[in-house]
Amino acid sequence: MKVLVLGGVAAGTKVAAKLKRENRSCEVTILTKGKDISYAGCGLPYYVGDLIHEKSELVVNTPEKFSGLTGAQVKTLTEAVEVNPQEHKVKAKDLATGEISEYAYDKLVIATGASPYIPDIPGLELKNIFQMRTPEDAAALREAAESGAIKRVVVAGGGFIGLEVAENLADRGIKVTVIDFAPHVLPNFLDPEMSEYVENKMADASVMAMTGVALEGVLGTEKVEKVQTSRRAIKADALVLAIGIRPNTAFLEGTGIQMFKGTILTDSHMKTNVEDIYAAGDCAMVKNRLTGKDAWSPMGSTANISGRILAQNLAGEEKEYPGVLGTGVVKLPGGINAGRTGLTETGAKAEGYQVVTALSVLDDKAHYYPGSGSFVLKLVADKVSRKLLGVQVIGSGAVDKVTDIGVTAISLGATVDQLSVMDFAYAPPFSTAIHPFANGVNVLMNKMDGEMESFTPAEYASGQAQEYRMVDCSPAPALAGCPYLNLTEIEGEVEGFGKDEKLLLVCAKGKRAYLTQNRLKAYGYTNTRTLEGGTFFTEIEGEEE
Repeated sequence: MKVLVLGGVAAGTKVAAKLKRENRSCEVTILTKGKDISYAGCGLPYYVGDLIHEKSELVVNTPEKFSGLTGAQVKTLTEAVEVNPQEHKVKAKDLATGEISEYAYDKLVIATGASPYIPDIPGLELKNIFQMRTPEDAAALREAAESGAIKRVVVAGGGFIGLEVAENLADRGIKVTVIDFAPHVLPNFLDPEMSEYVENKMADASVMAMTGVALEGVLGTEKVEKVQTSRRAIKADALVLAIGIRPNTAFLEGTGIQMFKGTILTDSHMKTNVEDIYAAGDCAMVKNRLTGKDAWSPMGSTANISGRILAQNLAGEEKEYPGVLGTGVVKLPGGINAGRTGLTETGAKAEGYQVVTALSVLDDKAHYYPGSGSFVLKLVADKVSRKLLGVQVIGSGAVDKVTDIGVTAISLGATVDQLSVMDFAYAPPFSTAIHPFANGVNVLMNKMDGEMESFTPAEYASGQAQEYRMVDCSPAPALAGCPYLNLTEIEGEVEGFGKDEKLLLVCAKGKRAYLTQNRLKAYGYTNTRTLEGGTFFTEIEGEEE
């Protein structure tokens, strides 16, 4: 069987390598327009920051090494320009000579990936405008940073790559401003209040986020001097374009392959609607595992998993890809990390679930252990089935561990009741006696069962607590102008507080407020609420005295 693979970064090389292991007799050829194959695109920002020292470390395999290891043939600097499904042939252009050649196939795999979106704005011909898609892109930005030629940089795009580049440039002492058209950074990845928390941490690290603005142009004579936004012009020596990516599928026009916004539609076997043509990676659509709807997941993890399944199907197996959960993890400016899997609160409500959420601030390991910190954990669940739907976590520690527990739970349809009693690993350097994830689940269960009555940070910000009198429940008075309640001294009715009075109980992280609420309920107080996440998550200045 003759298999032709278009694209040689993540999905394409995975398909080729796995297929040759499954069926050595297959004739597998990769055509790729780049000069490198199998490079670590997700590692590019860290080369800019010199955490990865040598560019060669980003290239997992050379064409020669890959061919030797797998038996697949690799043709670099060769770009597919036309597909003829009826004749099972592909025309490709040699980018060095311009020569057009024809390649026959029995099975075709399209893994052409995606390219950075370049907006149609004036000034893009100026020097010091960078992208971040290939090792050459990262090398160019790093060289400019190390030369001292750039002191102020605007990063257009508040997604993963944009924020990772921003962090690495800031660590080099460069002043960075991130702009994005969306209301917040990490749009669609986190719920708005979680994104706002990230923006505040970025500001603490002197990386400013300017959201809700459009990139309108670049100003300067020979090089970048200002970046024009819909709000104002920003002084800058360089602009990094990280606005987003677009699938490399224009060459498929007229083939009959079904697409959505340029992304190839596939079934659970990674087949397209055209016989003998498959697709995987950033150019292909997959499914959301929870909703069953089409989902675009331009992630290296998705490319490798779906590519492996595709290869097994080419080898004659019947393997299905159940889909993605929107899982991601990112290292951010301000010394924090963020992870997410499953549905956000916004997404779950849009899908018609009866949503209940809980936001907790939890120790990420034993509080007395050196280097301990906090997780901000937001869990999303369905009130009817009690199944976990989504996880969002921010902190300085191993947010990927918490995220991956969520991946497992959601994939297996676990309920919060099952998760609360799971035997998670514990030792002071790694966790707490009740694991942070289980701790967060317990908070969520308390809320679902009516034991904890609370306002989420988003509800508080929207004014839903305006009719409530704020009460300071900290170990010692901490909120100016607010009445103070000491949990340890509550032994009955509390003077100055009506039993039906609306009371908003606030402490540093939310735990002591909940304990105070529990105590007050025992003595007949019927109208208390706690503030989830406390003052750790929500900035509160107290009330006027």
